[in-house]
Amino acid sequence: MPGLWISMGVIAALLVATLGIAYWCYRQAFYFSDADKHVDPRRFFGAKNSEFCHRPMLELVDALEAVPFERVCITSRDGLRLYGRLYRFSERNRVEILFHGWRSSGIRDASGGAKIARDTGYNLLIVDQRAHGDSEGNTITFGILEKYDCIDWVRFVVSRFGEDVQILLGGVSMGAATVFMAAGLDELPPQVVAVTGDCGYSSPEAIIRKVCRDRGIPDRLGYPFLALGARLFGHFSLKDGGAVEAVTHTKIPVMIMHGEADDFVPFEMCREIYNACASEKKLLAIPNAGHGLAYFYDTDRYVSEVAAFKKQAFK
Repeated sequence: MPGLWISMGVIAALLVATLGIAYWCYRQAFYFSDADKHVDPRRFFGAKNSEFCHRPMLELVDALEAVPFERVCITSRDGLRLYGRLYRFSERNRVEILFHGWRSSGIRDASGGAKIARDTGYNLLIVDQRAHGDSEGNTITFGILEKYDCIDWVRFVVSRFGEDVQILLGGVSMGAATVFMAAGLDELPPQVVAVTGDCGYSSPEAIIRKVCRDRGIPDRLGYPFLALGARLFGHFSLKDGGAVEAVTHTKIPVMIMHGEADDFVPFEMCREIYNACASEKKLLAIPNAGHGLAYFYDTDRYVSEVAAFKKQAFK
C-alpha cells in the first residue's frame, strides 16, 4: 500500500509539472496581455544589419498616422470585438485588407503597404488582429482562428462597399500566413480577387518548431508542451493546417514576397508555399533582406512589382 501511494504521488507530481510547463509555454508563445498588446508602431525590433531601415520606416509610420481614418469594428465568431482603421484613398470600389504580424501592430507592418495603396489608388483597411491593439482577446493562434476573422472582415467590406467591390488580402509574417490560410477556405467570398503575403510561414507547427530550435530546445521536446498549452489554455490545435496546405486549394492569384536573409521565418518556407500553390502565382525574393524588411532593402523593385500585381488583380 505505501508503494501505491508513492506511485500515485509521483504521477500527480509529473502531471502538475507537465501542466505547469504547458501553461508557461502558452503564456510565452500565445498569450498577449491587455497591458502589452498596444505595441508602439515606432518600436524597431532590431533585425541584424537593418539600422538603415529605421528612418524610412518611421517616416512611413508618421505619414500614415497623419492620415484621417474611420474606426470600424466587427464581432468574431467566438464573440470578440475586433477593430480596424478604414482609409479612403480612392473613389473606386477597390479595397485591400492588411493583417499585421505576431505581437506587432498594423500601423507599423502596413505602413509600406499603405503608401502603395495611396499611390496606386485603392482604399485600405488595416485591422488589429485578435489579441492585438484595440481588438479583444488575449490568445494568438498563429492564423488558425485568425483566418476566420479574415473572412469576416471581407464580409464587412462587402456589406460596406457593395457586392461589386473588389478586395485584396495582404499580410506580413503571421498576417501573411493568415491570408494564405484564408485563401484556401471554401467560404472565401468571390469579391476577393488576389492575395499577397510578405514573409509568411509555412504552418503554425513548423514555425513553432523552428523557434524552439532557435532557443536551444530540441523541438521534439519543446513542441509537445507548446501544443498541449495551445490546446488546454488557448483552445486551439496547432495541427489545424497552415499556408502550404491552404494554397493547394486556392483559385485566386497569389503573390509571395520574402527576404532571402530572413532569420526568423526562413526563406525556404516561402518556397514551400510557392511550390504548393495551385493558382496563378508570383514570388518576389529580395536578397539580403531580414524579416519583414524586404520593402526597405529594395524599395523600387518591391513597390514596382507589388503595385503591378495588385493593379492586374483589380482589373
